Amino acid sequence: MNVSEIMSEEPVSIKEGDFVTRARQMMRDYLFRSLVVIDEEDRLVGMLSDQDIMRVTSTRSNVTVGGYARQSPTVTPDMDMMKAAKLMVQSRQNRVPVVKSTTDRTVVGVLSSVDILRNVEVPKNVPGALEAVMTKKVKTCSTEDKINTVWGHMLETDYTGIPVVSKRGEPIGMITRRDIIKSGSVRFEVEDERRTRPNDSPKVEKVMSTPTYTLSENDSIQSAIKMILHYDIGRVTIVNEKDRVCGIVDRQDLLESIVKVWPEKLFENRF
Repeated sequence: MNVSEIMSEEPVSIKEGDFVTRARQMMRDYLFRSLVVIDEEDRLVGMLSDQDIMRVTSTRSNVTVGGYARQSPTVTPDMDMMKAAKLMVQSRQNRVPVVKSTTDRTVVGVLSSVDILRNVEVPKNVPGALEAVMTKKVKTCSTEDKINTVWGHMLETDYTGIPVVSKRGEPIGMITRRDIIKSGSVRFEVEDERRTRPNDSPKVEKVMSTPTYTLSENDSIQSAIKMILHYDIGRVTIVNEKDRVCGIVDRQDLLESIVKVWPEKLFENRF
């Protein structure tokens, strides 16, 4: 299956000369973690991540997005889906722009990890259980924690979601970058940092997502893919037999687990 069969056409993009403040608003409006950055001729400049632009403080709010755009792998419409998946895993990007050709950098679409997970046939030799692919050292938070504290940890660790647990340690929800950006709390905390006191930050309970979606560490990779696609979520909390958080698995983990076992000879034959 080629990229052209599963990509989204006419992706939301931003010009390299636009201000970072516009990029923030677009991410809030469209709930994207990244934006395609193009020049005046619609040619690819790179990708802009939420992690990068949210680091910009009020004293630098008039800067343009061009300087923050990161390089992206070259993905074309005629490329095989699994080759694109391999490039995405290598670059640690969950959305990549699609250009006309290796020589014509005009953006014609965007490909996401969801597009691939929805269409890929999971190889039989993937690990048998989520325990083999999940992230095991998981940071959690409580409903009483402050958003600015959680966001700061996300920026430092590049986490995109953190499980919220009860006082007894049971998972009760998830707080994600999307939740925080959508709430508008990030802009207040970043742009007004010098005027904001820690106690002014809202609590996690105000913006967290519920219900919580959990699986056992013994459940299959296929079950995690099915849950993520069905509920349109970015990650699943993994719990042990005592219903305590023992891991987390996200789209990138699942895609990487498939790419790792995809027969190398198939890559060679197809590409």
